[in-house]
Amino acid sequence: MKSAYDRARQLLQETRGDRRTRKNEGFKPTERGLPRIASPFDIPVAQNLSSYLGSLNPLAGPIDPKTESVWLLDTTAYRPVHPYPHSQQPWQAEFRAAFFKKGTGRDVSKVVADIADKVGLKEGDGEERERGEKTIAERLQPFVDIVAPARWVEVKLPDGKVQKLGPGGRSATVQQTVALDSQHKEGDIVEVDSVRENVAPVTPHGPMELGFAEPEGWMVISDIDDTIKLTLTPSPNGILRTTFLSTPTPIASMPPLYTHIHSLLSPTWFYLSASPYNLHFFLRSFLHAHYPHGSILLRDASWMDLSGFLMGLTQGTEAYKRERMQKLHAMLPRRKVLCVGDSTQSDPEAYGDVCRMYKGWVRKVFIRKVTDVAEMDVKEKNSEERFEKAFKGVSRDMWQVFERPEELYEAVDKLKGT
Repeated sequence: MKSAYDRARQLLQETRGDRRTRKNEGFKPTERGLPRIASPFDIPVAQNLSSYLGSLNPLAGPIDPKTESVWLLDTTAYRPVHPYPHSQQPWQAEFRAAFFKKGTGRDVSKVVADIADKVGLKEGDGEERERGEKTIAERLQPFVDIVAPARWVEVKLPDGKVQKLGPGGRSATVQQTVALDSQHKEGDIVEVDSVRENVAPVTPHGPMELGFAEPEGWMVISDIDDTIKLTLTPSPNGILRTTFLSTPTPIASMPPLYTHIHSLLSPTWFYLSASPYNLHFFLRSFLHAHYPHGSILLRDASWMDLSGFLMGLTQGTEAYKRERMQKLHAMLPRRKVLCVGDSTQSDPEAYGDVCRMYKGWVRKVFIRKVTDVAEMDVKEKNSEERFEKAFKGVSRDMWQVFERPEELYEAVDKLKGT
């Protein structure tokens, strides 16, 4: 569930390139044709209205483990940089959670059938159609369950203390900075789960992973779609297919490259995507299978709304990514940063912006030149003119465009010791 303000802001951040892509690929007709899978009116009136009050909500209450659940999303703890270098600051982290009503989604058979038609599953395909619809239904579930605003949950921190997260606001999500009295060190990863008192689990996907990153060292900010995960389509129906039906597949030779980067630089990893939080655990499973563990930064864009899902992927992505990287700089301004993205959307422009904003923070940018997307204007997206404009004012040796990951090993090796 997204507020009118957020939708208007996203529309205002839409670039000329965004508008052209959305028009050429017919996103608006597809979005209008997608069935509504839930409505704000499905939420109890008191919860719905009081959710506008956010943390000041007097009607907020603890999560009911019998009827509600919570997602705890992976995050990274950091030490705020103090003006006096000798004064080491305690750990803190931005905890993120999302609240849902259990088993409250509407009958989605019509939605599943509609998506199946759009992604090319034919009615006469028999078993293939049946298997496809089953996969679609499973992946659609995070978009279906009604969100539960005005709820909070208690979690147990690594030091044993209990921390209240929430209450959630309009989107039933929480982003809350929590101080940690912890003795953990750089690179540690621990699990944080909800407090359970002889009741059913409220975290269906299990505990969150909490990593630890000291102020100094390396950090990788990596895009996901068409950078490390095969998408290969800018069309709305193609996006629906790769999200709800296709087996997630890594870009050839990218997993060993990331393994090499991890072994050489020991960086903290952030995976930055315009996908919505609904896909957190879908993407988490993919990343854990192929790439180093890290925090996944996704857009709070489209709970209970498939049209919002497509809009979030194609509107204002440059501004969104720039803003998320600004937050990362505020957290870890002394880190040396390696950015990895691709040419399909606005990664070059977003990374170029950050290079100019924080001189010396980003040490290297790798842009994958995507050449095998039929619907994409490859000539324009991959033109040297486009890259030169995106990185105007940025030293030419700071950014590199590549087609095969094997081209990058020498450049990665040179980062060691810099």
